[in-house]
Amino acid sequence: MIDLVAKTYRQHLVRRVGNVVISRAVALGIAPSYYVLLTIRGRRSGAERTIPIRLMSHDGQEWLVAPYGVRDWVHNARAAGSAVLRRGRRSRQVVLNEVSAAVAAPVLAAYVRKEPVTRPFFDARVGDPVSAFEAEAGRHPVFAVTNAQVNGGPGA
Repeated sequence: MIDLVAKTYRQHLVRRVGNVVISRAVALGIAPSYYVLLTIRGRRSGAERTIPIRLMSHDGQEWLVAPYGVRDWVHNARAAGSAVLRRGRRSRQVVLNEVSAAVAAPVLAAYVRKEPVTRPFFDARVGDPVSAFEAEAGRHPVFAVTNAQVNGGPGA
């Protein structure tokens, strides 16, 4: 039996060009509706960084999944805890909370079903039990996305 191992993400020219194309399409509001631009403050530089990303809907909640592993945006999300999501002319401030492996597992399983291009980066496969995706959560962090309170809360 051949033991398959998940691919490691490598940034190369085709991916860079693809990110530019999808970013422009999202900014114009013509990309598939589940893509947004994630803008987050850099943990070291403080400069804003923007990437295109799939905003995953699952069980009535919005999620951001790190399909290519722990990348810079994940470190920045952990440090900042908030970001801006934009699509076309609409943008919103959101809070990002990394979730436990048990919470992340069904989201990862749904993500792999919906986003076939990222499947090679996971050891778990479509149809595997949720427990297989729980084992993936350390390599593919998941963040719950909630709208930030822009006007403060009670007593603010």
